[in-house]
Amino acid sequence: MESFFATLKQELVYHRQYQTRQEAKQDIFEYIQVWYNRKRRHSVLGYLSPEQFENKGQFQMAA
Repeated sequence: MESFFATLKQELVYHRQYQTRQEAKQDIFEYIQVWYNRKRRHSVLGYLSPEQFENKGQFQMAA
């Protein structure tokens, strides 16, 4: 969990200045939902992104 917060800070928070707390919360939410959860590679999934892993599973099921 600590590496997630380090990544979040390095890739997002340290590069922006937020006017309000709500603006920061919205930006972080979008980062997690759009980038981190969908596109970031995960070791548990064989270093594939969740999108790649799901597509691989659908491809194998169709074959």
